[in-house]
Amino acid sequence: MGSANLVDPGRIKVRMGAYGTAQSTALVETVLFSRVQDYRRQLSARMIPLDPADIRRKIATSEYHVSRKLDGEFTVLLYNHGEAVSVNSGGTVRIGLPWIEEAAKRLDEAGLLEAMLVGELHIERDDGMRARIHDVISAVRTPGSQDDLDRAHFAVFDLMSVNGERWTQPLRETRARIEELVGGGERIAPVEGQWVQDARGIEELYKTWVNGEECEGIVVRGDRGGLYKIKPQHTLDVVVVGFSEGQGDREGMLHDLLVGVLREDGSTHLLTRVGGGFTDEQRRDFLLQLKELVVESDYAAVNTAHVAYQMVRPSWVIEITGLSILAKTTRGGPINRMVLDWDAPADTYRVIRRLPLASVISPRFVRRREDKQAHPDDASIRQIADVVEVPLSDQEAGGLRPQSSTILRREVYTKELKGALMVRKLVMWKTNKESEEEFPGYVVHYTDYSPNRKTPLNRDIRVSSSREQIDDLWDELLDKAVKGGWVRHAGSGGGGVASESEGKTKTDGAAKKPAAKPKAKSKTKSGEKPSATSDSKPKPPTKRKPKAPKADG
Repeated sequence: MGSANLVDPGRIKVRMGAYGTAQSTALVETVLFSRVQDYRRQLSARMIPLDPADIRRKIATSEYHVSRKLDGEFTVLLYNHGEAVSVNSGGTVRIGLPWIEEAAKRLDEAGLLEAMLVGELHIERDDGMRARIHDVISAVRTPGSQDDLDRAHFAVFDLMSVNGERWTQPLRETRARIEELVGGGERIAPVEGQWVQDARGIEELYKTWVNGEECEGIVVRGDRGGLYKIKPQHTLDVVVVGFSEGQGDREGMLHDLLVGVLREDGSTHLLTRVGGGFTDEQRRDFLLQLKELVVESDYAAVNTAHVAYQMVRPSWVIEITGLSILAKTTRGGPINRMVLDWDAPADTYRVIRRLPLASVISPRFVRRREDKQAHPDDASIRQIADVVEVPLSDQEAGGLRPQSSTILRREVYTKELKGALMVRKLVMWKTNKESEEEFPGYVVHYTDYSPNRKTPLNRDIRVSSSREQIDDLWDELLDKAVKGGWVRHAGSGGGGVASESEGKTKTDGAAKKPAAKPKAKSKTKSGEKPSATSDSKPKPPTKRKPKAPKADG
């Protein structure tokens, strides 16, 4: 395959004919993918989602370029000396698509040596209907014929660089350069748009394209006026899973609701918090009614004010709206949400695991749907999957449960001081979830309880992907924690793995540590995760208080 200037040919997976894909690590200059991610993050941070009713109220008078919003995949075209590939924010590199070959030819004829063009990969349907993201997924991820590849188009809306120089020109010049490079193309072309001079012009184009022609929305760009995404609000029917109460002068009133959608197997996939759209009367009335539905739960979450949600029996369905639904982080990764199983006989929620879902931007309560029930037919995950890509949405969550962790070592030490019993405990386990990005391979958890201290309970966690290194971290913690006077409790092993110092203590009463291992190096071995420190990121799968889901806009 071609494009050796940009991607390692040996790492490309052939999909059909000349079309192939690879991961971003196959790029000859891997820094290019970092630049793509940075651009996407900056774009997301600048773009303000608006309801069409806010156009005149929130958009200042200025010159704007208004373009049709396409339901596709954010993509950057990388061009270098006659060769071209594309890469999306998730790190998928594509080569050999007809539009990419057309782009390489056009840019070569324009005399360019290098360029990075930003746009939307979308599908042109034969029936004239508006294409959705599912059409892109079907056509370029699992193509069934050459016709699928031919229908893939690329609409360019910005330039990142031209001939090795970062592009920083005003919008008028940017649009003119894009027209010069790809204007009139068959499968690659400038995104369709028009210039307007004020909010009224924006409103007119919205009515024509969105209300009249059922376009997904519009994107408004201005050098001085800002960047806006204007779309009809999404309407969703969701199940109420929990609630929190207001504080201070809002005590006795509902603060917000924790809601989810139902997967096909009936499990509840948490989606977002809803705190806006309620009247004060509804906040008082709903709180009283929901308190009658409170149940137990293995899962706990807190709201933005760090107040714990009270979980409720899944019986309420409400209608909410949102300005936008996002399925990926700004780095292109999945947005994982907790999935719960409702155990009706026990009247409690059980944790299944986190799975990809989405974020709802600016969710607001509309009304209770007393005509609907907490059933997949009435509050389905399909409402989300029909708008954005949701991996594994059609699979049973119960069948995707992660493996249980295995306890490898457990040691407990006690010491009396001034009549009070102090306890120090170390537990090491193998997560058996190394293949999942949220988990390290091994974890050591240290607990220090001293009732005479101002803060009686202290904890420490260390993680690693190496058994050798986690053993070193265990020894390091043990060396600091257990000195003279501490007594090890016999039988405090774990997981059927006997500790090397089982049942032995020093003659002076201090616990004897396991035989020392070589100290962990400051740098990990190739392919290993770094050892845990105070800034360690992985979340160990312990039976501790779960973290609250992130707020959705």
